[in-house]
This record gives sequence, structure tokens and C-alpha cells, in this order.
Amino acid sequence: MIRRHRRIAAVAALVTAMVAGCSSGTSTDQPAVTGNQDAVDAALQAGGTITYWSWTPSAKEQVEAFQKEFPKVKVNLVNAGTGNDHYTKLQNAIKAGSGAPDVAQIEYQALPQFALTDSLVNLDQYGFGAFEKDYTASTWASVKVGNGLYGLPQDSGPMALFYNKEVFDKYAIAVPKTWDEYIAAAKKLHAADPGKYITSDIGNAGFTTSMIWQAGGKPFSTDGRNVKINLADPAAKKWTAMWDQMIQGKLLSTIKDWSDDWYRAMGDGTIASQVAGAWFPGILKESVPGGAGKWAVAPMPTYDGKPVTAENGGSTQSVLKQSTNQALAAAFVRWLNNGNGVKIFLDSDGFPATKADLASPAFIDEAVPYFGGQKINQVLTQAANDVAKGWSYLPYQLYANSIYNDTVGKSYLNSAPLDTGLADWQKALIDYGNQQGFTVSAG
Repeated sequence: MIRRHRRIAAVAALVTAMVAGCSSGTSTDQPAVTGNQDAVDAALQAGGTITYWSWTPSAKEQVEAFQKEFPKVKVNLVNAGTGNDHYTKLQNAIKAGSGAPDVAQIEYQALPQFALTDSLVNLDQYGFGAFEKDYTASTWASVKVGNGLYGLPQDSGPMALFYNKEVFDKYAIAVPKTWDEYIAAAKKLHAADPGKYITSDIGNAGFTTSMIWQAGGKPFSTDGRNVKINLADPAAKKWTAMWDQMIQGKLLSTIKDWSDDWYRAMGDGTIASQVAGAWFPGILKESVPGGAGKWAVAPMPTYDGKPVTAENGGSTQSVLKQSTNQALAAAFVRWLNNGNGVKIFLDSDGFPATKADLASPAFIDEAVPYFGGQKINQVLTQAANDVAKGWSYLPYQLYANSIYNDTVGKSYLNSAPLDTGLADWQKALIDYGNQQGFTVSAG
């Protein structure tokens, strides 16, 4: 999970530039294309040089391993920043017509914006559609935009409940299976020790959309340049009715997430749990060493006790149309996410999108010392199978996230109903989308 501090004006300028660059026939309108991998295989044999922009900790080791396996290929690795810094630089290079990498890491939520501007290569032309069977349904859907395939999934973020077992045991709190039980646990813990909270949340766009996703919501739909937004559907209201109790009951810690204080609070038990994606164990290991042996993992609570979850986070690698060696760039993407690069990524605490790795006994049955020897991947791999289907992001999701605090965030700040904040968010998103040349309506 990337720790972002976005500036609204910068994101607005980024998205405006991207949308302004669209022609009337965008990548989402193109007919389906198919091909085979012969050109990719030939490019590997011929060799050449490509540039790769990525922020992942495993990128350096992956590049070194790839070059060792294919000595005729040189990969120039560049860390152009994370979050908006990365995307702004990428879009500036696209707009300038030069300077873009051959391959770029792009989060699932950001992918539609780059595909929409026809900036990415449709990998179906290299026969990569044949890899669909290798990935979880939710991550494969995340790299598809319209009729095109614009990357191969690198990782996934199925959500689970990460909790401080030491705190739960001390206060005789049973691991909640439903959201009603979670609220009851929050009340019990805070009543027993007013300095402790079951979790923290001061408003986060990614968390909100994932929670609506888990509740069965599908608030965003796109057909070409026609967009519908419905943040008031029954699923969204199911989540707001539940989470309003946490906000208005003062049951949430207001410590800012990803801050030093936040990490300390999870280490000392002030914050007793977090609902997050499967990438979260790496965060705990790296930044909360004092929590070693205390934390455990359980399925994400649900509304009726039946298993269902959502994705939170994740990214892909895409080939830029500006690349002068697109077939070689595609070969690198194939190796990264459907070849030997996957193991290197997993060794750095990445969580796979590939079914074979999710089903591997070595992965599933790994006893993780930080979690007291718990085989946490048994929980997380099941979560990957329980992700609700049918989710899609807005074609300007980065902008949507950037104005979240000005809309839904006010509900958190004022302990006001979340439905009010979601209504304000929806109106702002409809107005913005229409200004940028989409046809956006509520529905």
C-alpha cells in the first residue's frame, strides 16, 4: 500500500491533461484484438534495452534476475516516486511525446485513466489473454478496460481482519465474525479502557470504496465515455448504517494512518485491529516490530456471517505506447507476473494474484513467526477466493480520491451521517466528469 499525500490541484491537473488528450475513439471503444506470443519470444531472443518505472522493493532484485536469465536484455530501473508523483511524471512524459518508460507500474485504481487516453499497449495483441486462467477473477478484471488487456496482475489485496490477540485475550473479546459483533467488541474494549480503540479511521477513499465493495455495491459503471455513479445504493447504505455507529459512537481512534504515532499505537495496543488488504503483514513486520507475536489474522467480518470480502490495493505493470520496443517490454511484463519474477516478488512479502501460488502448500502452510507461528496465508488465500465480483473503478478514480476529504471526510470530522458525505462526493464527481467530457449521471 502506497502512502500518499495528494494535492487536489495537482491531481485535477493530471486528470484534466489525461482526459483532454483523449480522442473520440478511446481505447475502451476499440474492438477486441487477439494475437500470439511469437513476437514476444522473438524479442527476447533479439535482446535490447528497456526502461522500467517501479516503486516496489522487489524491483531491483527482479531486474537483476531477469537480466541474468536474458543477458541480451538491459533493463534500466527508475523509481520516479510513488502515488501522485509517479503518475504526474508519467503523464507529463506521455503528453510531451517522449521520456516515458517502456514499462510502468500502475495501480489497479489508476489503470483506467491511462488506458482511456490510449497511452497503453493492449496486450491481447501478444496473446496474453491466454493467461486469464492463471489469475484470480478480481485481479484479472482489474487489468481489463473495455475490450483491452492493459497489464498482467502483480499482486492482490483481499481484505481480512488483522487484530492484536494479546489485547483481545486480555479483555476477553471474541474474534468478531459479523459487523454487529465488531461494533459490540469496539464498545466493550473502549468501555474497559477509554484509551484503547478497536481500530482507527479518519476517512480514507480506498477503505470506503472497499467497504462498499464488500457490502455488494457497484457504485461506478463505465461504458465508453458514459459513466454512472450511485453512492446511495442499498449496499452503500448497508455500510454507512454500520460504520456510522463507529463514528458517532466515538469508537474510532483518530490517530492519522501511516504516521509514526499510528505505528506506535498498533505496537502498544492502543489500536487493537485493522481491516486491510493482504499486503498488511509486510507493513506490520517492517513498521511495528513491537507487535511481533501479538498479532493474528481472521476473516473480515461480514453482515450475515457468510464469507465475502473485497480487494484493497494492488497494481500491475503496463507497456507504454511510447515504447520503441513494445514486444520486448511485453516480454518483461510476462516474466515479472507470469514467470520467474513472481517468486522474487513473493519472497519480499508480496501477496500473489496467481492461482497456482495461492494454492501452493509451501505458501499456504507457512508458519509466520511475527504472527506467533500462525499460518496466516490460509486465511488470506481463502479471502482471495471470497472477493465479491463485479467491481469497477471510475475512469478518473485518482481525482475522486483527491476530493474525498472535502466531501466524505467532513462526515468523519463532524460525526455526521456518512450518507451525506457520499451524496456530496457523488455530486462533485458527476459535475467534474461532465466538465471533462464524459457523460456522467446518477444511476
